[in-house]
Amino acid sequence: MAFTPPYPTPHKSKSSFFLRFLRGWHSWLHVLFEKSYCMKMGHVHQRGMDVYMVNEPSWVRKILVENASLYPKHALMHQILEPLLGQSIFTTNGPVWERQRRLVDQAFAQARLKAVFPLMNDAVCALLERLDPVANGESFEVDGEMTRVTADVMFRTILSETLEQVDATSIYEAFLDFQNHAQRAAVLLMYRLPAFLPRRACRRSALKIRSILSAIIAKRFQALDRGEPLPQDLLTGLMEAVDPVEGNRFTYAEIVDQVCMLFLAGHETSASALSWSLYLLSHSPDIQDRMLSEITREVADRPFQYGDTRKLRLVWNGFREALRLYPPVGFFVRAAAETHVIRDKEVGKGCPVLISPWLMHRHRELWERPDEFDPDRFDTVEGKESARCAFIPFSAGPRVCVGAAFAAQEAVLALACMLRKYEVLPDEGHTPEPVGRVTIRSGNGIRVRLKRRESPPVAAPCSNLA
Repeated sequence: MAFTPPYPTPHKSKSSFFLRFLRGWHSWLHVLFEKSYCMKMGHVHQRGMDVYMVNEPSWVRKILVENASLYPKHALMHQILEPLLGQSIFTTNGPVWERQRRLVDQAFAQARLKAVFPLMNDAVCALLERLDPVANGESFEVDGEMTRVTADVMFRTILSETLEQVDATSIYEAFLDFQNHAQRAAVLLMYRLPAFLPRRACRRSALKIRSILSAIIAKRFQALDRGEPLPQDLLTGLMEAVDPVEGNRFTYAEIVDQVCMLFLAGHETSASALSWSLYLLSHSPDIQDRMLSEITREVADRPFQYGDTRKLRLVWNGFREALRLYPPVGFFVRAAAETHVIRDKEVGKGCPVLISPWLMHRHRELWERPDEFDPDRFDTVEGKESARCAFIPFSAGPRVCVGAAFAAQEAVLALACMLRKYEVLPDEGHTPEPVGRVTIRSGNGIRVRLKRRESPPVAAPCSNLA
């Protein structure tokens, strides 16, 4: 029997203006009502602002893919995320975004998946060393370790540095604090209320993270000035990229913003999805056993090499199913460039238009058994069609996540290495509480139990083979 993981029980009807404010203060997921999961388009009248939620696949495609230029990122997202991400491709629009995207794409072209695989593998090896002491069947919280390994991957691939414990803890705690205050700032701004205090708290948390990253970037620029050879990583790629249209490069300040965006977006989203993956697998021993059989069949007991992750289809589908049930970014906010009609509703110029992966991925008319954990759904005719029209964890169109393939390789490698070495068991006394803020996390953490497998691989699971 398929496992149905927790999610906030939707309300019977749309909340009143006052209740939306109270419920949204903690988590936007807790504002949703039953019709949210089956409607094609919704409309909420806020104080001085009409907000539209679009769930119909054909219109989602028009907004994200076909007519993306008519739906730029809403200014609200920039107001909330600017303290952390600055003027980066996550929030900018128009010619500024187009130039930034051209330069970032160049840097990613240099940091090919094959080139970064050994660095990812090293970070996963370090993770296994940290997990060994807690792999004794006792309950432990996985969020921190998944955040650390994905942050370590980003440190190694972007900056050619390893992530030390003190920095890992500082970044993890600062981002949790940022998420809490960013949600409150978003609610206040949506209601046209002053958001000075939570935005000031956001800047304080963001500064802790940006100071760690900017110090490393500053040293790289100093090395460049001294004529020293630079490591061929993403940071060097960003420094060396030349815009083919304007003929210029990123400045130091611009690179700090882009690295903060790549680091935070890259590690936080993957950490969230990996944490939920382990929780889902802990309650699905049959799927876990099948994944182990797949890993044994395709990789046996040798070290993982580049290309192995593409052979592990069930592991990949398990991660995709975690992304479906708990998409790290639960909604994308666009703005209508002009007044026009979507379905039967007139959307005014500048109005927020929301596309929600959370709702698309659990839509009652678009998926069979939408609340169940079933990695095999992606291999059925119906599941493939659902995925084609209603699976958008990395967005779609021109603004699709630049690191989607990077995240896929990292996640499958991490899961495969952990599953080969450990059995993942549930903590029967713990039920995570999904909350929607900047990303979708558990408000009370995610706890599982790890148990070393009786017949561990003969070969060491860590190697720099590529």
